[in-house]
Amino acid sequence: MIYFQIFFSFLIFIAANIYVGKKGWLLINTVIPKISIYLYWAMFIFIALSFITARISKDKVPHFFEKFLNILGGYWLSAFLYFIILLGVIDIVKLILGIKRFSFIGAKVLQKIYLVSNVGAIIIVAVLLIYGTYNATNIKTTKYALKINKDAGQLKKLNIVMLSDLHLGDIVDKQRLSKMVIKINELNADIVILAGDIVDDYIEPFIDQDMGIEFQKIHSKYGVFAVFGNHEYYGGSIDKIAYEYENSAGFNLLRDKTVKIEDSFYIVGREDLSYERYSKTKRKKMDELLKDTDKLLPIIVIDHQPVNFSEGETAGVDLQFSGHTHNGQLLPANIVTKRLFENDFGLLTKGNYNVVVSSGVGTWGPPIRIGTSSEIVQVELEFK
Repeated sequence: MIYFQIFFSFLIFIAANIYVGKKGWLLINTVIPKISIYLYWAMFIFIALSFITARISKDKVPHFFEKFLNILGGYWLSAFLYFIILLGVIDIVKLILGIKRFSFIGAKVLQKIYLVSNVGAIIIVAVLLIYGTYNATNIKTTKYALKINKDAGQLKKLNIVMLSDLHLGDIVDKQRLSKMVIKINELNADIVILAGDIVDDYIEPFIDQDMGIEFQKIHSKYGVFAVFGNHEYYGGSIDKIAYEYENSAGFNLLRDKTVKIEDSFYIVGREDLSYERYSKTKRKKMDELLKDTDKLLPIIVIDHQPVNFSEGETAGVDLQFSGHTHNGQLLPANIVTKRLFENDFGLLTKGNYNVVVSSGVGTWGPPIRIGTSSEIVQVELEFK
């Protein structure tokens, strides 16, 4: 079934690219009549398939060329999304204006309107890509003030800083990470939480750029606690990633593990759901992770994907941190994420159970954000 879905999705992707490609050819052929149709389609196919080619050719082509394909493909995916929307709207309007009641417009005038509209679509997409690139690198801090009606020993307040979906690699590189670390330290965190997808599939850029040293510059009272996301599993080197996280970066890596801190509160880190697919083993249930905990103390859970909230609510979890959704990353994709997840972004409170879902601080695929923000989350937690 899954292979049929992949095949069907690929056919839709090809068909949609052909639609955009034909529109592009009609416009270019009008402006530059002598251009070769073969040259045009060769360039278009190269660009349209560049992201897929980059994934398939991993370690088979020079690294600089792979990076080029990833960046080119990422930008094309964004442009492609907005071309489909804009060109679709233009065609609908053209169809409406082409019916008899609008015949007074005239075919030549209609053709000019159509030409100007298509040029306008290109300008709009170009502006969106420029804005989206800037927006993706402009990190914001999202603050929440929450109260947990539990005793935490001598601890009355806890300043938590959380990041998710960094997707560190060739695109979100060490320079971007350095800016993140500076912003983290400005917030004077008691504890720093990394809620998965720290690297983008592969650990090699993390090692090559010595990113672990940057993480060691983070200042926090109780340290940095991290879990895996789905992308850690995609690269196929999970043990190597775990080693780098714990030894190079100094993370407290929690893989279905519960830690009691200062006899005041618990941090629970869950394996990502992808663990079940790749290891053929079920991750531990929430009740199992909490069986030896003192439920009178605050319980904070880190779970990359914001799913199965009823499990945490029933088990007595007070606060959960998740990411994964990127809040759609590119408008209007957030319409899809809102339908897929009970809470795809922000704070959800259900009785004593609170869930904070971050839109992420990095990007996947297109190094672009439109209609969403790259964020670091700060939660000022107050206890009874």
